Amino acid sequence: MTTPAPRAADTPPPLLLFDVFGTVVDWHGSVVREMAEIAPSVDGDAFALAWRAGYQPAMAAVRDGRRPWVTLDTLHREILEALLPRFGLSQLDAAQRRHLNQVWHRLRPWPDTVAGLTRLKQACTIAPLSNGNIALLTNMAKRAGLPWDCVLSAEVFRAYKPDPAVYRGAAALFDRSPEQVMLVAAHHDDLAAARACGLRTAYIERPLEFGAAHVKDVSPQPANDLHATSLTDLADQLGA
Repeated sequence: MTTPAPRAADTPPPLLLFDVFGTVVDWHGSVVREMAEIAPSVDGDAFALAWRAGYQPAMAAVRDGRRPWVTLDTLHREILEALLPRFGLSQLDAAQRRHLNQVWHRLRPWPDTVAGLTRLKQACTIAPLSNGNIALLTNMAKRAGLPWDCVLSAEVFRAYKPDPAVYRGAAALFDRSPEQVMLVAAHHDDLAAARACGLRTAYIERPLEFGAAHVKDVSPQPANDLHATSLTDLADQLGA
């Protein structure tokens, strides 16, 4: 696929915010690799997909007020506890369960991530805007070498994306108007919610987000300001 050329008016916005899971890091591949070490008899692909499938329903219970705010670490652990019997892993002790749950702190970046972020950082302020909690995102950044200017999480706003409070709150924290902020993500629903709050948007192709057996449609959508094949491609398009 040929990447659409950037629009003539495109210039690097002062603030670039990034979705993280799937956009910056390879959650599926990372979970599969760790499962191969922890429980090689388990289908790592199925386990990773099942764990991720619980993500949106768990956050929905917080969004609609059925339960008070809790961090994503807590939600991930609750989803994990429900999965262990299903995959024959009930024998894992408390320490093993905690270690496995923290795989989300150890997710590996895509091959273009660090180079792309490093270039973009020269032209813009860069920060994650993830549903991951601050401890998770900080540990991930240190391990993966992600060169954020700061770590920004939905935890700051006690709300999960796509709640408008997250997008608007992030812009306000940096004293920026929404049009001075661009959300970078591999998920069109996240980008649509950001646009509804006035942010600019850039889509990043991650066809292998769900693994090689589940290739994702990464077709461009005209509502996005930019469409890039990678974070280094985005840096090219923004002249960074």
